[in-house]
Amino acid sequence: MQVVTYEMLVQEEKNRQVARAIFTGLAAAGNTYSASQAGYGSYTTPSGRTGAFYSPTAAAIAQGNAAAQNDAMVAATVEAGQRNMAALEQSVIKDNTLMSGEWYGGQLHLAPPTDQAGGAKTYTIVITVGADRHVIDIAQGPAGA
Repeated sequence: MQVVTYEMLVQEEKNRQVARAIFTGLAAAGNTYSASQAGYGSYTTPSGRTGAFYSPTAAAIAQGNAAAQNDAMVAATVEAGQRNMAALEQSVIKDNTLMSGEWYGGQLHLAPPTDQAGGAKTYTIVITVGADRHVIDIAQGPAGA
């Protein structure tokens, strides 16, 4: 059974933040490119004559909208990363988190057995806190059994 440390959780969140930043950057680049193409158009007259035009007003409006949308996307990405790190900080117990006489509860989740040979798996978890030793015996069968 793998023990996931606080440092591992922080690194995992940092990796997610980098991925979100890359995807946000790609989305912003696409948004900026689309806005740069705004203002260009073509027309066809009733007589069949065709032509092209450029509207600097339409281009300026589209580029302003894209800049505002990009700013909002980047701000939301940064805020989500900060919120996730704060939640991680609050949910992990550290050696200096508890004062004398305080307690903290939690849950331990074990994945179901991966070898579906039909037999149950047994685990023994030993937790030592100071002079106290806690032994937890677990018997776990395949999912659906």
